[in-house]
Amino acid sequence: MEQEQSQQTPLVDFGNRIKQAFFPTQEADDDRGRMRTVLNSLILHLHPTKVVKRSLSLTYTWGLGGLSALLVVILAFTGILLTKYYTPSPDQAYYDIINLQSNVVFGELIRNVHHWSANLMIITTVLHLLRVFFTGAYRLPRAFNWVLGIIMLVLVLGANFTGYLLPWDQLAFWAITVATSVVSYIPIIGPEMSRMLLGGPEVGTATLLNFYSLHIGVIPIAMVILMSFHFWRVRKDGGITVARKVNEDIVEKPEKLTTLPNLVNKEVAFGLVWIAILLAFSMLVPAPLEEIANPMISPNPAKAAWYFLGLQELILHFHPIFGAVLIPGTALVLLVFLPFYDFSTQNEGIYFRSKRGRWLTGIAVLSSLILTPLWIVLDEYFLNWSNWLPDWPSIITTGVIPVAFILLGIVTLSEVIHWIFEINTEERVMFLVTFFFTALIVLTLTGIFFRGPGMALYLPWNMPVVTGH
Repeated sequence: MEQEQSQQTPLVDFGNRIKQAFFPTQEADDDRGRMRTVLNSLILHLHPTKVVKRSLSLTYTWGLGGLSALLVVILAFTGILLTKYYTPSPDQAYYDIINLQSNVVFGELIRNVHHWSANLMIITTVLHLLRVFFTGAYRLPRAFNWVLGIIMLVLVLGANFTGYLLPWDQLAFWAITVATSVVSYIPIIGPEMSRMLLGGPEVGTATLLNFYSLHIGVIPIAMVILMSFHFWRVRKDGGITVARKVNEDIVEKPEKLTTLPNLVNKEVAFGLVWIAILLAFSMLVPAPLEEIANPMISPNPAKAAWYFLGLQELILHFHPIFGAVLIPGTALVLLVFLPFYDFSTQNEGIYFRSKRGRWLTGIAVLSSLILTPLWIVLDEYFLNWSNWLPDWPSIITTGVIPVAFILLGIVTLSEVIHWIFEINTEERVMFLVTFFFTALIVLTLTGIFFRGPGMALYLPWNMPVVTGH
């Protein structure tokens, strides 16, 4: 009898589990309650218990910070899957990518999602910093978080840069060759830094191993640490700035709503929409992959990755020390110290500070869209300081002189704007940052669409096709 009952026990247990699934008891409800409590605690560990109602508006934050965090998770998940089918060896890397795309179930889709998520993350990180800048949310007490954001942008660029080489195709090989050559222009330490990155005098096996290690280890760990600290600082600094309208006074005690469910529901919906967009785009647009890398045949033109083409364009117009080091380095330092120069919080939370600020932003964009292409064309076809001053060193004729003229022009434009509109310090800062950022976009687009063989200027529809030499 006891033996018969023991034989029936598994079946009875199975029946009880089925019954429990459709008709849960209080014990199951308690388990779900405990799980919900744990989940809520995790959410409230990342978020405050209450958030300002106005901060929930999508048109204020655009969800850019949350989207960037979501992309980190997607990149980590897809990256782990990709490492299962990848060998960081020049003899095998390219064929692993081919095998991944041809023989692994959903392999091509996973690679596409990883590739486009990485590119999108550059855009969202830059736009997030711009949103913080244009709403005045980078100043004290949030200045340190602004600096963390700039460091994380550099890490995002580094992650994309190191991952670019891993497919080991012609596009990646020569883009990295061009980009690492830029590093060698740094005075004194440049050549040694370039050699350390490459693991030798040129792109090879050691380069691939270095980039792979940085891409899957060093940079992701640094990103996770800084992101965690960034989230903590947001809460410590009192949350994000409160959205305000022009000429609206700061509200001492703005209306607040509980994070659960008001904020979390929106975040989940926003995240699901972007996941769907990424999946749809990745199904329709494959990640680029050219023929296997060949050190003996270079494409013409040999371009850096798109996010470094603005820098490559600068090098075409200035002496390498200026184009590769001094100009971008100075811009980065000025951005870091920006909160300590523009420290007024009077218009915090207002896009573009004021109605006049909106006009100034538009003028800055329009001025840069006109003057930057004009300068590119003039420097390409008409200005030739080296021929006009043949006995002068190149660092003067292609560096000091053109930079001095450009700075003189920018200062003059800034003073004219100040004289016409009687702008204050924060409006002047906003005008200049907008002008230079727009110029960077123009330089990047020029490198992408208007540079052909020999890196000469061409209209896209007139560009000759040259595969290599």
